[in-house]
Amino acid sequence: MNAQRKRSLSIAGHRTSISLEEPFWLALREIASQSERPLAALIAEIDLAREGVNLSSALRLYVLAHYRQLAQRPA
Repeated sequence: MNAQRKRSLSIAGHRTSISLEEPFWLALREIASQSERPLAALIAEIDLAREGVNLSSALRLYVLAHYRQLAQRPA
C-alpha cells in the first residue's frame, strides 16, 4: 500500500494541507481534468459538500463514488 503524501493548497481563500495516498491524488487529478477544472476547484467543491467527515476522508469517498458511478454505466 502506498504511504500517504501531504500536499498544501489554497481552497476557499485559505491554505490547508491534505494527506492522501498517491493513487487518490492521481484519481482526483484525472477527475478534475475530465471536468476541465483545476484540482483546487474540485477539492473546494468537495470541501463545501462534506458532512461530518474530515477533508481527506471526503476526498477518498468522492473518488470511490465517482468510479463506482462509472462502473455502473451501461457499456
